[in-house]
Amino acid sequence: MTESQAREDICRIGASLFARGYVHATAGNISVRLDDGGFLITPTDACLGALDPARLARLDAQGQQLSGDRASKTIALHRRIYAAAAASDPHTRCVIHTHSTHCVALSLRSEGQAELLPPITPYFVMKVGHVPHISYHRPGDAAAAEAVAQAIADYAARGTPIRAVMLARLGPNVWHDSPAAAMATLEEMEETARLAMLSPGVTPLDEARIDELRRQFGAHW
Repeated sequence: MTESQAREDICRIGASLFARGYVHATAGNISVRLDDGGFLITPTDACLGALDPARLARLDAQGQQLSGDRASKTIALHRRIYAAAAASDPHTRCVIHTHSTHCVALSLRSEGQAELLPPITPYFVMKVGHVPHISYHRPGDAAAAEAVAQAIADYAARGTPIRAVMLARLGPNVWHDSPAAAMATLEEMEETARLAMLSPGVTPLDEARIDELRRQFGAHW
């Protein structure tokens, strides 16, 4: 992916997420790790529905800003995600953070739980996987980045690499090898959270059914 393509993808996905209510006002952010090790990220306090490709923040591999509007403060968290995820998937190229309504609503109900969602649908198991529920930290707190990086490492060590975490009371962070794939993961996660809110007490898939998804589709659960 060229830098020009990455800029266009960030703006296109930002507009799509905003139009469908996954983000509102100036909530949320999107970053892409470029081939040279640097990053693009949405600017601080930017509306994802009205991004300008030329004004995205461009940073070097050390996180120092080179051009564009001032980078979102969440670049520190995104860089920790890229570094931690690389152990399981060195092709990780995009991180998306939103304040998606059903994910946040479920988080408010699930404080203290280790994971946001049980395995209630096959596509959640296949396309998202485990979603650690990271305890509340104020926005931008370095302790949140440390907790996320540790969760990624812990799940990888168990042989179940993850593609998403839920920051309690704030919103999900998802990552994948392209902006489109990261958005699809986010969409599946939000839809599963909506189903969970609509169907309290639903019985999760049992181990035999999950094992079938592992064998047939390579699901990481």
